[in-house]
Amino acid sequence: MERGKSSKGTTGAAKISRANKRSPTTGKTGTMGKRESNSLLKEFFVEQLQDILWAEKALVQELPKMQGATTTEELAEAITEHVTVTKEHINRLEQVFDMMGAPAKAKKCEAMNGLIKEAQSIIDETDEGTATRDAAIIMACQKVEHYEIATYGSLVQLARTIGMNDVAEILGQTLAEEKEADQVLSQIAESNINEEGANEQKGDLEEDDENQTEEGSEGEED
Repeated sequence: MERGKSSKGTTGAAKISRANKRSPTTGKTGTMGKRESNSLLKEFFVEQLQDILWAEKALVQELPKMQGATTTEELAEAITEHVTVTKEHINRLEQVFDMMGAPAKAKKCEAMNGLIKEAQSIIDETDEGTATRDAAIIMACQKVEHYEIATYGSLVQLARTIGMNDVAEILGQTLAEEKEADQVLSQIAESNINEEGANEQKGDLEEDDENQTEEGSEGEED
């Protein structure tokens, strides 16, 4: 009886021992640290680089339009500066593609395309020359920044996972700049724009339009 128990226990221990030798994370390669050059994750990583490349190029075209619709000089300057920064982001992405031996081909980013369309509608739906429009433009810009922060943050982690630490470092620079841009926009909004917008009334705008019309009529009479 005792021998039976001992034999059964030994058999169970042997099974556990053999199971422990097989790591569930090793997969078919059997090595934790190995990164296949043609892995599905790397392929996905390149696709996401193509996606954000399209997004950055689209922003270079869209940001000047947003800048032209602003009221305050501070916001206009911040957007103009970010156009220059965005061009540098494109240069970095092209450098990353080169480091990975992949063509710098942009793939339409549906998310950014939607954010750009929303920004365009915000400009159309708000009144020219108001702080409310500036507040709306800041919101639109920050939605863009938050999308980019999420994207670059994920790309940095994926680059490290596939063993491309040099690529992760380059993308990390862009991530830091996107976070900084978001903070600048918050500071501009909180400094005065949001408060000014809160005090604007629709009637005030109608009075301004009437005054401008009267002034124009007087000028014609003179």
